[in-house]
Amino acid sequence: MSEENKVCTLAELPVGTKATIVKIMPKSRGKKKFADIGIVPGTELLIEAHAPFGGLIRVRVMDTSMALHKDDVADIVAQEVVHA
Repeated sequence: MSEENKVCTLAELPVGTKATIVKIMPKSRGKKKFADIGIVPGTELLIEAHAPFGGLIRVRVMDTSMALHKDDVADIVAQEVVHA
């Protein structure tokens, strides 16, 4: 059951993973920026792609795709959404 509740940062999630934001680390430099674009605790998102050289991660939040720097998403803790 612990595998169903895997918690990690967005930077660690593979492409195609759906996850729910658990928290944004207090030290994050982009906390307000994340809130402005809808990335807040409780938000569900989808990891769509990783850039070829690893600098960016594309995520889908509701109907919007956006690219975020991998350093920034390393401060976002999420829980994988597992459908039974």
